[in-house]
This record gives sequence, structure tokens and C-alpha cells, in this order.
Amino acid sequence: MSEVKISAEPRTEFGKGGARRTRRAGLVPAVLYGHGEKPQHIALPAREFAAAIRHGGLNQVFTIDIAGNSGATLALPKAIQRDPIKDTYEHVDLLIVKRGEKVQVDIPVTLTGEAAKNTLIVHESNTVAVVAEALHLPSELEVSIDGLEAGAHVTAGDVKLPKGVELAVDAETVLAIINAAQSTTQAEDDAAAAEAEASGETAE
Repeated sequence: MSEVKISAEPRTEFGKGGARRTRRAGLVPAVLYGHGEKPQHIALPAREFAAAIRHGGLNQVFTIDIAGNSGATLALPKAIQRDPIKDTYEHVDLLIVKRGEKVQVDIPVTLTGEAAKNTLIVHESNTVAVVAEALHLPSELEVSIDGLEAGAHVTAGDVKLPKGVELAVDAETVLAIINAAQSTTQAEDDAAAAEAEASGETAE
């Protein structure tokens, strides 16, 4: 994943009021920290930041050019607060990274293929923690469930890892479980039994 260049400006207003004014100006309040550097309060252009996250995912690496600073800083989002109703970014914590440095991140996992007939997939986790070079983070990982029968488990160790990417969790960590799908007849019988039981309780 290549880095995205983005401009930022120092933020001098703090607190809820300052954050609201920053967002009204079309900017996202953010804090840049790490590598022993003093935390910097900055504001990012909301539209550009949102576009980068949509394209590169939550582990997008940014080259941040802060107005008034000499040189740019590489950083990775560590915590993103979103407004679920407005679908806007409220605040971002950015961790400074260096070229060649390895970092631990959660990567989305996609299940590929189809499990055996009459099975149901139960997702235990949609991501897996890995360690990889900051500038070579995969946007997603895949694991095949093709032909898996009921009772099978998909674990972190089953995930295909690109070169240079290592698991940061136990290989036995369960990501998905293949269960037997309940037949329509059985489901109807269970529903009828539950209804009969409820009616009996009402009659009492």
C-alpha cells in the first residue's frame, strides 16, 4: 500500500467547542504522536482524508505536510472516531512511522469459496492482527472456506499471508465456524413448538 500525501495545519483551538469549529471549517481534528516526538495537534482536510480511507482502508499510511514545518511526516491512523449518523470523521489519532519499520495492525479478512451445502457460516472475527512493514501493509487478507463441512473451524493460521507479513495472534485463533444449517422443516417444527408453549403459558 503506497502512502497518500495530505496537507495539514496546526490546531490551536482545543476542547469540544474548538473541535466543532474545526469540523465546521471542513477539517478533521487530529493528534500526531510517536517516536518520542511531542504530540502535535493538527487539522486534516476532511474530504481528502475520507477519500484516502475509502480507497486505502483504515490502515492507509499518510505523508503529512504540516504548514510551517520543514519536511513531511509518515503516519498511520491508530484510532478513528466517526459520527455514525452524519458519517463524518470526528477525530483521528495518527502514529508516526518510519520507512522499514514494522507495525502491528488489524487487517480485514475475506472468506473465499463456498462451504458445503446446508451449512451456515458464523463469523467470530472479521479481522486478524498481523505485523508488517508500515509501507507494505496488505489492504485485506483471504482465507478459503471452499468445501468445508459442518463442524469445521477457520483459524488465523489458515489465512494466506503475503511475504513479510506475520501473524500477531495465536494461529489457533478462530475466525469463523461452519455450522449445519437448520432445515426448513426443523425450523417450522421449532417455531410451532415455541408457539404452542407460549399459548399454554398464556392459558395458565
